[in-house]
Amino acid sequence: MIQQEIIDAFAGIAREKNIDRAHLGSIIEELFMTLMQKQYGEDYDNFSVIVNMDKGTIEIYQEKTVTAEVADDVIEISLEEAQKVEPELTIGDPFIVIIDPADFGRRLISAAKQFLSQKIREIEKQYIYDEYSQLVGTIASGDIHQIRRDNIFVNIDKVEMRLPKAEQIPNERYRRGSSIRGLIKSVELTAKGPDIIISRASDDFLIRLFEMEVPEIEDGIIEIKAIARAPGDRSKVVVFSHDKRIDAVGACVGMRGSRIQSVVRELSGEKIDIINWSDQPEILVSRALSPAKPVNLLLMEGRPYVMAVFSDEELPTAIGRSGQNIRLASEVTGYTIDAVKQSDYEAPKKMTVYLDEVPGISKTQVDTLAMIDIHTAVDLAELEDEELVALKGFGPKTVEKLRRAVETAVEEIKAESGSAEPDEATEETTDADSGEAVAVDDNAVAPDEGTGEEEGAAVQADAAQPEGEPIDSAGKKSVDVTAEDS
Repeated sequence: MIQQEIIDAFAGIAREKNIDRAHLGSIIEELFMTLMQKQYGEDYDNFSVIVNMDKGTIEIYQEKTVTAEVADDVIEISLEEAQKVEPELTIGDPFIVIIDPADFGRRLISAAKQFLSQKIREIEKQYIYDEYSQLVGTIASGDIHQIRRDNIFVNIDKVEMRLPKAEQIPNERYRRGSSIRGLIKSVELTAKGPDIIISRASDDFLIRLFEMEVPEIEDGIIEIKAIARAPGDRSKVVVFSHDKRIDAVGACVGMRGSRIQSVVRELSGEKIDIINWSDQPEILVSRALSPAKPVNLLLMEGRPYVMAVFSDEELPTAIGRSGQNIRLASEVTGYTIDAVKQSDYEAPKKMTVYLDEVPGISKTQVDTLAMIDIHTAVDLAELEDEELVALKGFGPKTVEKLRRAVETAVEEIKAESGSAEPDEATEETTDADSGEAVAVDDNAVAPDEGTGEEEGAAVQADAAQPEGEPIDSAGKKSVDVTAEDS
């Protein structure tokens, strides 16, 4: 009867923990093998246990060898004793002893329950690890049951998950018992059990939310080309439609912004810029800089670098708080973007005239001036005549000739350049060692077909205009190419 009691007790616990009967039978076998080892010692391996869950029986066998003299009664039995059971046995034959589980006493049941509980915990940990390892990268929903300084613990179907501070959306407030969703980011098996990390700050979480809200993305019609996030503040998502009949931005926004609003609410009001992808870098970069509109763009040939020129009033918007907007635009396009003021971009370039390049000034004079840190025409202009005359070899007439020579050199350089306001774009190209620069007018950036900001949605999108040649505000082509040897 004790056999049935053990199996019933085990089966009850197994049902609660959702463990199959075959696995339960293995646990019971392991239990009795452990008991054998405790009673007889771990050095013996002549025991075997057979559990029949259907019949409710437990059979324990001890194999001994028939000998003339018994040296170890755990593995040997005398010929006389063996022949009392089976007369035909001879020395060297195996003899099987059947052990009744009841011999272990009633305390066996409580010990068995304790052993089973331990084994079940181990099995549960492995089950959870195996199950959730397959769910990495998917969204899970659960209830917050514990809030600590560095972690939020979430229960999902009696499984505990952890939301670390680094994976939380900044400034988000959590309440115990409230529902929460997160992306299963990683699963590790530790001594305490599976450590399941969920994230609300990862880029993949935003991608999965769009897949849930926009069927075209899940079906592969619309592709998310790139994404960059400042969790809780702003995100930029580049999308592309493989079907020309479907507007990628419009599909993500939804009717009256219904789709994008669902994502924004889940992310606690995070602004989302939906950007229509273009294979023309100047167009893609201009769209990515939204909500700011560049007055001019300078793309460096041969390397992913862009200089974006903004009106003085719009430069703070283009850069964003703590450089956030321009950083996200750089991440999502793969280009390094430098933002400059229009006033700085269009300001006259200061030409540096070095004294050793001015005809009429001797090397001795250049060296003497260099001793007092006078190297350029500007340095010389800031020096009073009295200070120059005090130098060895400089008289009043020499100083007058010196100043006249410098003025003449400056005028000649200006005349040769043809303008007092040289193109800074050419200078930037030379510094970058790119060899070629393409200047593109802001209005040259053609927005995506059929895009627009839907009412009520936190989306920045350009007005509809066909892609093609850059067009300035007067309707003329405004693409220039300037080249200069580096």
